[in-house]
Amino acid sequence: MMRVMVGVLFRKQKCSSSSLPWLWRADRSLSSADNNRGDEFVQSSRVKIFDRHLKRKQRDRAAWLMRSKDSLVDSVAENLLDRLEDCKKTFPTALCLGGSLQAIRRLLRGHGAIEKLIMMDTSYDMVKLCKDTELDVANRNMETSYVVGDEEFLPVKESSLDLVISCLGLHWTNDLPGAMIQCRLALKPDGLFLGAIFGGETLKELRIACTIAQMEREGGISPRLSPLAQVRDAGNLLTRAGFTLPGVDVDEYTVKYRSALELIEHLRVMGETNALLQRNNILKRETALATAAVYESMFAAEDGTIPATFQVIYMTGWREHHSQQKAKRRGSATISFNDIQRQFGGGATS
Repeated sequence: MMRVMVGVLFRKQKCSSSSLPWLWRADRSLSSADNNRGDEFVQSSRVKIFDRHLKRKQRDRAAWLMRSKDSLVDSVAENLLDRLEDCKKTFPTALCLGGSLQAIRRLLRGHGAIEKLIMMDTSYDMVKLCKDTELDVANRNMETSYVVGDEEFLPVKESSLDLVISCLGLHWTNDLPGAMIQCRLALKPDGLFLGAIFGGETLKELRIACTIAQMEREGGISPRLSPLAQVRDAGNLLTRAGFTLPGVDVDEYTVKYRSALELIEHLRVMGETNALLQRNNILKRETALATAAVYESMFAAEDGTIPATFQVIYMTGWREHHSQQKAKRRGSATISFNDIQRQFGGGATS
């Protein structure tokens, strides 16, 4: 499915830095309280791809830049939550992880009959922003708790949740299978995991333009955009994490911007800028300008806008429960396909 949206510029929003008595912190995730909050986050994966400290700072910045509504983020969040409408059961206790916290909270609107919601992010400022905007949410009967914590070290008891939602957050974890295993363990039997991550086709236009510009101006390339999971990997991730009844589907959104600079500004607002450990910290001005020029010359539309592709992979998985349907043992069939074909008039095959 292809979606087309129009990008807009965003203004900075000021936010108070007063203390939050309602906020509790996970001991393993955050060790200081005020000025140094979050500086001691522990990184979980042995293989380090992303700088989790930098990503937290980027999300802190995004909390200040973020506007109340973003058409791309809202569409992804709404499509993810629509999957709850296909479930007959209710989910009294739910955890929302990182990513698009605000959009999920605002768009829940009774989905899943959630009674208690825990909202968690690595960024103190992002969590505070969600708390500050709670009064704007229509459903105030839902008990909501706010936690500063890391997806790589979930501060949640085992078998304590009915639902885990992660909307555009897990693709920044160093150990994605490990994070998903923790999500499964946090679920009660027959609990549901809903996840949305950016896929490998995301920002393909920017990748091409950046590569060409770097080759022309610097004679080589350095990593500017993070690696992302491919669609074929998503099902394997769910199975590897131990989820049953795995489901994967994909959506592609095309967002139109007035310039490449507006695209970069939007990525900053979403907290989606480069956080690779092996990144080049210096971007030469001439390379940046060349990237924008290549992008416009190769991909600009007739109306002067430039498109950016965002591929979103939706994942659904359940924690095992005896009531769930299971595949029959191999070789246990009592009728052959040839018999079925003859029964419906197709004739036997040789």
